[in-house]
Amino acid sequence: MIPDFEIEAATLARASSRPRVGDYMTPCPDTVDIDAPLMEARRFMQRQRIRHLPVVDRDRLAGLLTDRDIKLLLGPDFDYPPPGDLKVRDAYTDAPYVVDYGSALDIVVAEMSKRRIGSVLVTRDGDLAGIFTATDALRVLAETLRDTPSVQAG
Repeated sequence: MIPDFEIEAATLARASSRPRVGDYMTPCPDTVDIDAPLMEARRFMQRQRIRHLPVVDRDRLAGLLTDRDIKLLLGPDFDYPPPGDLKVRDAYTDAPYVVDYGSALDIVVAEMSKRRIGSVLVTRDGDLAGIFTATDALRVLAETLRDTPSVQAG
């Protein structure tokens, strides 16, 4: 029996004539180390105005840290558990949705909607290449709508 993730990878890679996620992703030079202080990562995300930050462990992709992960861990007052004691490894998601650069954009977006997630990590030849977020998807939608002739009733 073929594991589900292999079937998904094959489906995502099909149809090379369709737009690819790699053509619309945000290149991702920024990452955070799994053992970095959590509050340092949070401040970095706030300064950069980002909500998703790939996590690496010894230069290898380990997961994804989101602003939501931090909020869920620290609670509404951002003080429990004591934030100074926490590392990124205490909050990050260790099994994010990861796709190949050449994956079909429509399938990736449909899967994001199905999973109710705000981002996808994009790899190329096994290395982190970027991130595709709901914001990127909305930008693509806006461009598509702008390029589509309007249909008038009547």
